[in-house]
Amino acid sequence: MTSLDKPTDQGSADQEADSRAVTEAALFEAFGGVRGMVETVVPGLLFVTIFTINKDLHMSAIAALAVSLVLVVVRLVMKDTVKHAFSGVFGVAFGVVFAMMTGNAKDFYLPGMLYTLGLAVAYIVTTLAGVPLIGLILGPVFKENLSWRTRNPGRKKAYAKASWAWGLILLAKCAILFPLYWWADTTQFGWVLVTLKIPPFLLAVYLTWVFLAKAPPPIDVFAEMEAAEKEEEARKAARP
Repeated sequence: MTSLDKPTDQGSADQEADSRAVTEAALFEAFGGVRGMVETVVPGLLFVTIFTINKDLHMSAIAALAVSLVLVVVRLVMKDTVKHAFSGVFGVAFGVVFAMMTGNAKDFYLPGMLYTLGLAVAYIVTTLAGVPLIGLILGPVFKENLSWRTRNPGRKKAYAKASWAWGLILLAKCAILFPLYWWADTTQFGWVLVTLKIPPFLLAVYLTWVFLAKAPPPIDVFAEMEAAEKEEEARKAARP
């Protein structure tokens, strides 16, 4: 290796490190990070814990809904983004309504299971249609919007791989949970479901990070629009 090669190699390594850091930050923003995972798990964990102890559907449901609301209030007080906490509240609320209507504690989990199945299908269908869902989710976060569809084929390929990963992982999760919904008792089913909350999610996020870290960098369409506006203003100012 010559002395001229070393700066180039170092620059390439720095660019790769920057790309990985940007990807990590974007994934944390899109999926809520550690706090988002906690907010996803805690209501269901509280529900199944209380139900395991006293078999009281109403107390379990009210406790799960109450802790979801508390998590939203905490975010509001801290002036933090509430989209993940609010989505958790809606999910818990639907589960409470289902369980109360049927009187079956397992139905507390049914809306979330149906959502997971629908999301898995959406990842697969959108990828087959050439507009992978993970790209639609992360495009605005990376400030590239839909530029990856026509202007960045390497990135589109990475989004397709990531969407396939999400779809297949979520389908595998559904393949475990739906049979248990019919066969297992409420406490067994609840603990299995809580256990499967985080690991499949982390696996999907990790694979997304791997695919995107190796992909070409995003095209910042916002920066392009700002540059175009400045050029237009400069042309207008230069006119006599």
